Formats: sequence, C-alpha cells, structure tokens
Amino acid sequence: MKTIRRTAAATVLISALSVANVAYAGDVKGKVAAAGLKSAENIAVYIDAIPGKKFDVPAPHVVVDQRNSVFIPHILVILRGTTVDFLNSDQVAHNVYWPSISGDKKLHHSLTIVSPGQKKPFQFDNLGTVQILCNLHPEMSGYILVVPTSYFALTANDGTFTIKDVPPGTYTLKTWSEGGKPTTQTITATDAPTSVTLTVTK
Repeated sequence: MKTIRRTAAATVLISALSVANVAYAGDVKGKVAAAGLKSAENIAVYIDAIPGKKFDVPAPHVVVDQRNSVFIPHILVILRGTTVDFLNSDQVAHNVYWPSISGDKKLHHSLTIVSPGQKKPFQFDNLGTVQILCNLHPEMSGYILVVPTSYFALTANDGTFTIKDVPPGTYTLKTWSEGGKPTTQTITATDAPTSVTLTVTK
C-alpha cells in the first residue's frame, strides 16, 4: 500500500511540474523593420541556444515543392536534424543541389534528378544557410536555414513574428534574411508575452 501511495504521489508531483513548466512558457512577439530591403517578409528570427536544453531530431518531414519551376516555400527554417522531402510537382525533371552550407563547400550535395511526381529526402545535420538550386533551370533558387533550436519564426508581410512557448530566460535572438545583414539582440523572456523590435539592413 505504501509503495502504491508513493508512486501515486510521485506521479502527481511530476504532473504538477509539467503543468508548471507549460504555464511559465511565454511567447516572444515582435516586428522587424527592413532598411533598404524590398520587404520585411520572410525574415528568419530564431533563438540560438537554450542553456541545458537539447532538441530531439524531428520525426515529421517537411516538404519543399518544385512547382512551375519555383521552390515553394522560397525560404524554409528548420531545426537541425530535420528531413526535407524535395517534391517535384512539375511535368519536367529537376536537379536539386546546393554548392555549400554557409560557405563551406565540403558540405555541398546533389540529389541528382527528381523526376515528375517523385520526391527525394535529405536530412540536414549541419547548421547554416543552404541555397538550393537546379542545374536544369538556373532561374530556380531557394533557401533553407538550419537552426539549433525549435524556437524560430518567419516574418509576415508586415514584418511581424511570433515565437511561441519560449521558456523564461535570457537569450540571443538572431535574424537571417535574403539580401540583409544578420542581426543579434539579447532578450529576456518571461511567462508573459515579450515584445521585441528589430531592424535588418541591406
């Protein structure tokens, strides 16, 4: 009987702690101003590290489609370890490749031919910026940003973003954009919404 009571008490304690952890997480909301860029849309905003927290490899795959000779989405942000399925929805073949990851040419890769209706997966284990291209259609270009935490967002067309359920703490917030300089800013997240204003310059 004592063992059962102890087990029940431990279960209640663990459940209470879990609820507390969820309750104390808050959203980081903000707006990015784009100085010299065409738009404040599709700017990646992410927290670069959460001390003491490890992130498991995501099980679900995400998809980059090739449709009308365009990579969709044009910019994708993923957690390190995520598998991306490169889908071809066109009636012509495509060749997906990237010459480097953040300038490191040793990390170049080619998926060779992706036939119509076919998809090919690739797991991104290296952090950084991946410019995806197609040898068969030089006008095609897109970007995948591989980040170290699951706390990230892409800005809307007005530059606004929300990173949900961020645990309380002081972190470094970073941005990446096509054509803009990377920025960093220290933030302190609480159990209430945290407001942030950032400026990205060309």
